[in-house]
Amino acid sequence: MAKILIILVIAAIIESVGITYLAGGLKEIHGAKEITVSEIARVLKSGATNWKILLGIGLEAVFFFALLYMLSVQDLSFVWPLTSLGFIVTTLAAQFILGEKVSATRWAGVLLIALGAFLISYSLRDKEQQTAAQTASNSSPLRPE
Repeated sequence: MAKILIILVIAAIIESVGITYLAGGLKEIHGAKEITVSEIARVLKSGATNWKILLGIGLEAVFFFALLYMLSVQDLSFVWPLTSLGFIVTTLAAQFILGEKVSATRWAGVLLIALGAFLISYSLRDKEQQTAAQTASNSSPLRPE
């Protein structure tokens, strides 16, 4: 389980940095002012040549492949909620890198997310203990065959 948690933390940091770069790049290129073919082409060209957007997409891809690995070796009900720990890192990045103002109410929400993630990881420990107890009782030498 420690290996998955380490991968999860690293993946959450990578995803948070990626989404921060994406947001920063998108703010630089300014969205479409009107819905026309030429304006959409301008936005697409600007996005495809903005290094922040490209780096953000690359980091999001790395996160996705880490997520695929984690889902292949661990329960979805464990992995997916713990990816929400990235919200903490993303909120910190938004505040300190992008200069966003994060209210106390938003921080309270982030802390509730972190509490939920802790409870989920704690539930995995309970599941592992139950599995170990079942394995021990199934391999008891006193059990009749």
